[in-house]
Amino acid sequence: MSSKFVWGVVGLLVLLAAGAAVVVLQRSPTGPVEPAWDRQACAHCRMHLSEPPFAAQLRTVEGEVLYFDDPGCLFLWEAQQSRPPAAVYFRHMREPRWLAEAETGFLRVDYSPMGWGLGAVDRREPGTISPEEARQAVLSGPGKAAHPPGERAHEPAAH
Repeated sequence: MSSKFVWGVVGLLVLLAAGAAVVVLQRSPTGPVEPAWDRQACAHCRMHLSEPPFAAQLRTVEGEVLYFDDPGCLFLWEAQQSRPPAAVYFRHMREPRWLAEAETGFLRVDYSPMGWGLGAVDRREPGTISPEEARQAVLSGPGKAAHPPGERAHEPAAH
């Protein structure tokens, strides 16, 4: 074999490896992605994500991950879009973990960063409302998601 042929094969292999690396690095993340707390801005209201118990995130069909400081911000942003998201996750209000939307229930709380009064927990926890009920409460207008008078509100974990 000539050295030109060998160097040609080596060059081709290097180009193929670089192309494969680009493809792998451009793949969308699967599952929730941890935000840069206190630096990442909410995609809806532009406030920084500083209270993990209320955070939410959405992955678009293009693979972009958007973060929200309150479940209500995610619902409002989502209502303005023409395409459904690829995935939605909510931060558990008492535990440092993310819940897929299908696993999520919401409790009404006295406080949330933007005042929507919703905290995410496991959907099987007693007293929860579904993501769709929470979404409709937020889209109905301010104060609709907060707990009704006399109903006990739940408290998020200390952070």
